[in-house]
Amino acid sequence: MKTWITLLFSILLTACATQPSQKISHLQFHDAGFTPPAKIISAEDVVALSDEMRSYIKNDINSQLRLKSPQKALFDALSSKGQIRLEYDAEITRNAAQAFKARSGNCLSLVLMTAALAKELGMDVQYQNVLVDESWSRNNDIYFAAGHVNIVLGHKSAFKGFTQEYSQSMVIDFLPPKDLRGQRSEMIKEETVIAMYFNNRAAESLALQQVNDAYWFARSALMSDPDFTAAYNTLGVVYRQHGHLALAENVFRQILDKEAENIMALSNLVEVLRKSERRAEAQIYMSRLESLQPYPPFHFFNRGLAAMERGDYAEAKNLFKRELRRDPNYDEFHLWLALAHLKLGETRDAVEELTLAKANSTTRKAQNLYASKLEKIKATYSHN
Repeated sequence: MKTWITLLFSILLTACATQPSQKISHLQFHDAGFTPPAKIISAEDVVALSDEMRSYIKNDINSQLRLKSPQKALFDALSSKGQIRLEYDAEITRNAAQAFKARSGNCLSLVLMTAALAKELGMDVQYQNVLVDESWSRNNDIYFAAGHVNIVLGHKSAFKGFTQEYSQSMVIDFLPPKDLRGQRSEMIKEETVIAMYFNNRAAESLALQQVNDAYWFARSALMSDPDFTAAYNTLGVVYRQHGHLALAENVFRQILDKEAENIMALSNLVEVLRKSERRAEAQIYMSRLESLQPYPPFHFFNRGLAAMERGDYAEAKNLFKRELRRDPNYDEFHLWLALAHLKLGETRDAVEELTLAKANSTTRKAQNLYASKLEKIKATYSHN
């Protein structure tokens, strides 16, 4: 459990983070410290159209344009089970062509795919950062913050149609409407969305301990949008994981020079200073961090895990419930609450929490795991 106390924070945009306010003074690349990538992915590749996508437009969508606006034709294709049959899967961030081929992807992947199709159909494309409450996940000692983006499809003057639809914009979002009700949005440029893709890939590589790949993805993110603060943070985490502590410290300090209350940069700077055996200096920044964030992400969850270890299952249950009040949609919180219920003999409650864990999981792997656990518990429960 101790590795969870000193956190490395990165931003994983299964959607997106808030728009940065100011540009960092200069990029902190260190190409010589990393092995050249096996394959270079360009920004153009992220939203490139595949032959399969062109064929789909030609054979399945173009025929509908006599009766529908391009926006409506594409929307119907995306939402019809008989056509694209999209499935949400947040395990990796795919580019546009990969998401179309898999018919699956996280929100950012599905937005990229939609943009590529829409552009080929001649539509104006705009991107929105949806200002949802930050949610968190973790993998080993790296914690990830997630946000959300969607896409706005507009018309171009070249469209000649007979319905009012041609002059209307349409928002396409891959979250249920109930999750977006009352949320505000802000327009962001495509360069930022592409930077988000590369930043996601960097964070996902870090989670797999593929630090070299993470560096090149973070670098690509900053080359795409040098104003994207989240990617600077990820680059700093990459340097920290690779042992370049001075470079990591410099990156986090640059972020804090521009955004003095950046929680992630503060958290990461504290970790770097501790790693550098500068405990007194680390404590100064830790005090600032605690004043801004008295209860960091996973605070009650980690205390609940400690309670589970010492066999205090009632206390663990209460702590897991406190964490769930802060983020009711994170599957691992429901999983551990289910385990606490099981230890207390509360089987019905355990089944309910595992069902919620399965419903809130964002990967097929996790869904299969929870389904398996549910079957075992129900089989045991049915014989009691």
